[in-house]
Amino acid sequence: MNNDLVVFLNARLDEEADLARRCDGAGCCGEWTASGGTVDFCQVDLAGFHPTIAQHVALHDPARVLREVEAKRRVLSRHALSPAEGNSERPWDNRDDCRFDGGLWPCDDLLDLTLPYQDHPDFPERYKSNRGT
Repeated sequence: MNNDLVVFLNARLDEEADLARRCDGAGCCGEWTASGGTVDFCQVDLAGFHPTIAQHVALHDPARVLREVEAKRRVLSRHALSPAEGNSERPWDNRDDCRFDGGLWPCDDLLDLTLPYQDHPDFPERYKSNRGT
């Protein structure tokens, strides 16, 4: 088994973190808020949104996105591949396991992390068919 899924996820998380950092400008804010149809982006207020859309936009402020990326990286790290080769403690042969829960790798938690990215052109094709939204 190879780590193409992990490489793919790390690339998406890198992109999200980079974009969040760029949206924060000088790094002095990052916490967006909404009031009615206006979003306070810390550096400028932008009005004209439907209130629900304003709340949705504010929910994706750079600080929150960076926390979410970090949380996903921790989950990804916990659910790393534990290859069967060379491990005398494993009673089975030729089975790659999740280091965290011992299930078949990639485990359900790792596959769940991929759901938001399944439409990405670089998504590993072999993982598309077994997950739904």
